[in-house]
Amino acid sequence: MCGSHGLLSALVIDPRTLRDDPDVVRASQRARGEDEGVVDKLLSLDSRRRSSIAAADKLRAEQKSLGKLIPKAQGDERAELLAKAKDLAAQVKTAEVEQTEASEEFDQLHRLVPNLVHPDAPEGGEDDYAVLKHVGEPKKFDFTPKDHLELCEGLGALDMERGAKVSGSRFYFLTGIGAQLQLGLLNMAVAQATANGFTPMITPTLVRPEIMAGTGFLGAHSSEVYRLRDDDLYLVGTSEVPLAGYHADEILDLTKGPKRYAGWSSCYRREAGSYGKDTRGIIRVHQFDKVEMFVYTRPEDAEAEHARLLDWEEQMLAKIEVPYRVIDTATGDLGTSAYRKFDCEAWVPSQETYRELTSTSNCTTFQARRLGIRYRDDDGRPQTVATLNGTLATTRWIVAILENHQLEDGSVRVPEALRPFLGGTELLEPTSK
Repeated sequence: MCGSHGLLSALVIDPRTLRDDPDVVRASQRARGEDEGVVDKLLSLDSRRRSSIAAADKLRAEQKSLGKLIPKAQGDERAELLAKAKDLAAQVKTAEVEQTEASEEFDQLHRLVPNLVHPDAPEGGEDDYAVLKHVGEPKKFDFTPKDHLELCEGLGALDMERGAKVSGSRFYFLTGIGAQLQLGLLNMAVAQATANGFTPMITPTLVRPEIMAGTGFLGAHSSEVYRLRDDDLYLVGTSEVPLAGYHADEILDLTKGPKRYAGWSSCYRREAGSYGKDTRGIIRVHQFDKVEMFVYTRPEDAEAEHARLLDWEEQMLAKIEVPYRVIDTATGDLGTSAYRKFDCEAWVPSQETYRELTSTSNCTTFQARRLGIRYRDDDGRPQTVATLNGTLATTRWIVAILENHQLEDGSVRVPEALRPFLGGTELLEPTSK
């Protein structure tokens, strides 16, 4: 799609895009609800930066030429040339300081500008998404369905009270069948990923600041991230972060196609500003586990890969047999790195609404440019790769599974595809009826 919109060269906010097509960047900033005035500031800083580079280069060239004349000169001429050389050295030093300052100012502002947005993404805020399709019909219960917390308590699957005692609010223990359910679900995700050519990875959950910043998580949403100041490390909210950093400063061989990884990790989110929202149960918590797909590919193949990631997510949702819808996230609700994002939202009977279970983003070359990840094109020249990510399963999926497959007595039917990962169990039964 990006090729057909003539945006392939503008898939990341680089200086050439700013100079050659600033209106595209302005339009993207407007669509995101961001300051479009930043474009003119960047253009001015870029002009200053380029002028200072040219001035410093010219002075260094003069210095080099003068250096060749001095050994041949005698007497007054030599003294005059030495004085001129001293003056030139001072000018070069001043020019280099100006070049450094101009480059640093440009880089600081440049790094704050989010990725461009896809021209077909719906404009607006959190509630302005476009529904692309519905799959399955919400089940009509002939009894009042319980919510996931009540079901978990009956099954002996979750302990929120002791989670709060040990760690504070929004922490929990998955216990007994709850722990088995999560492990089975995530193992099913890894099995699917492996069958589709992904390399399974268990990733670090602490990363350096440059990796967190490179993936775009220290911008507008930095308040969501846990930071260990004494160690200058960050706890990740998704294995997308360490998987993006995995090939930092490398040139990849993509001659055999994209590099695909499936990362299993615990994830941590401060959920700053979300107090009062979804505080019951495990819909919005500070720690959860997730299997995340992550792909490195050529920029021209990124949109087709994005469609594949969405399809793999839908295959997983089919396995847990829940009704869901696919939405195209609005521009104002996109993360810093995302060019376009599709979410799959499952029906939650107790809330009578759809809630996000998966998300897949095409980040184009935005993250890879910041992290220095390249590949060689057909002419052998290094080019920036595109990166994409997509959820395969998380702890939150337990909510949708339990609520959609519950029976009146509080037991829960296990979806058929999940049964082999739970030792063949077909029915989860309450520990005490």
